[in-house]
Amino acid sequence: MTPDRATYPGYRFPAEIISHAVWLYHVFSLSLRDVELILAERGITVTRESIRNWCRKFGCEFAAKLRRRRPKPGDTWHLDEVFLRINGQLHYLWRAVDQHGVALDILVQDRRNGRAAKRFFKRLLAGLKYKPRRLVTDGLKSYGVAQREILPEVRHRSSRYLNNRAENSHRPTRRRERQMQRFKSAGQAQRFLWAHSMIYGHFRLRRHLMTAGEYRRARTKAIRTWRQETCTQAAT
Repeated sequence: MTPDRATYPGYRFPAEIISHAVWLYHVFSLSLRDVELILAERGITVTRESIRNWCRKFGCEFAAKLRRRRPKPGDTWHLDEVFLRINGQLHYLWRAVDQHGVALDILVQDRRNGRAAKRFFKRLLAGLKYKPRRLVTDGLKSYGVAQREILPEVRHRSSRYLNNRAENSHRPTRRRERQMQRFKSAGQAQRFLWAHSMIYGHFRLRRHLMTAGEYRRARTKAIRTWRQETCTQAAT
């Protein structure tokens, strides 16, 4: 570890402690109080408000770095939307994953019409700079509107029975929504869920497809990448 990477400017706690708190909060279904207690057990006295500020400040930053290190996504993309109730109003979380279940992007919107679908498609393509070979969605007609205008050359399959990959990807969101007693604003939901999908997904390896040795090597690589991107370990 090099001295210039040991701390973040303006923060008195070492980078290792801050990044560890962000890691605990996003990878496990822990509350801010839970993270505070875990750090206290290790002799680190910090308030949950400080942890909240760390997660808000560094969560998206760390997630963006992990996203840039991610390999090229698969050529089949599954898209789905799920409702979120925020301050009594319905919003919709749009999510895209590839055929391996790797999260590509998310977007919280208050509509699920054709215009909202096109906005999500444009965000998805701008962030990834790749185009899929096939799109799989549920029966929502808004996807067809966006696909015909933005990705007319891409094959589109619309079936509720083929889209389990995207539907299952919402489970971590539902767990965190319950644990956080729902989101307080659309902006908060977008910031948290985008960072959460990237950080959580980085450590959720497809263990059922690996041998024990392959899984341990992949896990070690994921941890090493995290430490490098959060500046707690010099890149080699």
